Amino acid sequence: MGRNTRKRRSPLATKVVAGAAALAVGGGGLVWANFYASAHESDSSHHRTRSAGAQVATIQCPDVGQKLRNVPRGARPGVDKELARLDEQITEAYARLASTRQAQSGDSAYVQNAILGPLKSKRTAALDRIGINIRRGGGDAPGGLDRFAECRGMGADQPGNGDGNGGQDQDNGQGQDGGQDGGGQDDGQNQGDNGNGAAGPFADDFVDINDVQPNSRDLENGLAANGDGGSTGSFTAVCGVNENNLFNSDNLIVAPGVDNGAHHTHDYVGNQNNNAFSSDDDLAGADTSCQNQGDKSTYYWPVLRLQDGTQEFDANDLGGGAEGNVGKILKATEAEIKFVGNQQSDVVAMPKFLRIITGDAKAFTNGVANANSSFSCTGFEDRQVTDKYVLCPEGSQVVRTSNFQSCWDGQNIDSANHRDHVAFVQQDGSCANGFQAIPQLQVRLVYDVPAPTVENGQVQNPYAVDGFPEQLHKPITDHNDFINVMDENLMNEVVDCINGGEDCQ
Repeated sequence: MGRNTRKRRSPLATKVVAGAAALAVGGGGLVWANFYASAHESDSSHHRTRSAGAQVATIQCPDVGQKLRNVPRGARPGVDKELARLDEQITEAYARLASTRQAQSGDSAYVQNAILGPLKSKRTAALDRIGINIRRGGGDAPGGLDRFAECRGMGADQPGNGDGNGGQDQDNGQGQDGGQDGGGQDDGQNQGDNGNGAAGPFADDFVDINDVQPNSRDLENGLAANGDGGSTGSFTAVCGVNENNLFNSDNLIVAPGVDNGAHHTHDYVGNQNNNAFSSDDDLAGADTSCQNQGDKSTYYWPVLRLQDGTQEFDANDLGGGAEGNVGKILKATEAEIKFVGNQQSDVVAMPKFLRIITGDAKAFTNGVANANSSFSCTGFEDRQVTDKYVLCPEGSQVVRTSNFQSCWDGQNIDSANHRDHVAFVQQDGSCANGFQAIPQLQVRLVYDVPAPTVENGQVQNPYAVDGFPEQLHKPITDHNDFINVMDENLMNEVVDCINGGEDCQ
C-alpha cells in the first residue's frame, strides 16, 4: 500500500514474534479457543488441570517510562534506549505466551516459570542500566528501580481507574481467575483469531452507537479548551490524509534512535522526514504535506486496520503482521487538524519542537489515567466513547477524536516521561500550577469502515487501532502525537487568530 520508512528488524525479535504469529495463523486459534472456554468451565477434575494454566490473556508490567521524573538531558538517549528494550522484552514474552497455550494448559506454573520469571531477570538488568545512565549523566537514579521488574499475568477485562495496576489482581500467571468473568468472553469457545493469534479485538470491545448516551464520556482528559469567553478563535491546518503513504513503526518522541520503537505502524501527515533518527534540524528542513508550507509540524497516530485477511506491505514486518497488527490499513477520508483557544485567557505561542502525546498506547495494562482519544460516528458526535469501538448505522462513518493538552510549563519542550511539561485545563478551563495556556490541538479523523458483524459473542471482520501486541488491540489504547515545527511567523499568526476570535487556516 505504501512505504514503511526506515523499517529495520531485530533478528531475535523477528524470530520470536514471527514464530508466534505463524503459530497463531496455523492453528493457534484453536489453542486460544480452549483458553476462552477454560475460563468458564465447571471446576470438574476433568477440566481443572487445563484451566489452571491457560487463563492469562496478556502480560502487565509497570510502565517505567511513566515513573521517571528527573532524568538529566544528557542521559535521556541511553535511558530511552533501555526503555525501548523493556518494551521489546514484553513483546517477546507476550509472543511466547501466545505460542505456548498447550504447554500452559498442562502446567499451572508454566507461565510463571517459563515466561514471567525470565522476563523479570531481563527487566532487572535493563533497569540497572537505566540507573547507570542516569548516574553517568550527573543525576540521582531513583532508589529501588528493581521493584518495577516484576510483571504479572492478566485477563482480557478493561483496566481500572488509572492506578496502573491494570488487572493485577491476577496471581502472577498461576491462573486462579484470569479476569474473564464480565470480560464479554462467555461465548468465546469458538472465538476466531482474526489472523493475529486471538490478540483482539473481541466482541465486547464494540458498542452500537445508539447504545451510547449523549454527553456521557466521563474522563476529564481531553476537555475542549475553548468556549464562550477567553480566546475564541481557531486555526485549521490543512495537511491531507497521508496521501504520500508515509508509514513507519518508529516513535521519535518516546523512542528516539530506536528502530520499531512503537511496535505498531503510524500514519503521518505534515512533516515528511519523521522517523526514529530525525533530528530537530532534519524536521526543520523537511518537506511538509501541509498547504501552509510554514507548518512542518508532524502529526501522527496509529493506523486503523480492517482485520479482513489483507496482506499489507508490513504483513511480515515488526510493527506490522509479525506483531499482530494485521489486515488492511484504512486511510482516513478526513483529517481535521485544528488549534483552538482557552476559556479563561489568551493563549501564548508554542515553542518550536514542543512535543505532546495525548492518550496512552498502554492504557489497557497501565490503567485509564492517561486514556483520552474517543470514538464516535458522524451524525452522533455528541456520543463519545473511549473504551469501545463503535458500530455505526448505514451511511454513518467512524470518527476518532483527540483533544491535546493545552497548558505548558513555560520552559520545556519535553520531559522525562513526555507528559509533565504539559497538562490539560482544569474544569473551569484555566491552567493550574503556573502553566500557560497554549493553542489546543484537536484532531478529528473520519473513516469509511465496513461495519463489523457481532453475533453470538463473536465479531467478524473487526476494525482496530494498531498497538503494542500485549495491549490486545483495545480501543482505550488509541493515542495521538504531535511535534510543533511551525515557523515563528506562522505560530504568531495562529496565536493572533485565536486571541482575536477569528477562524483562519
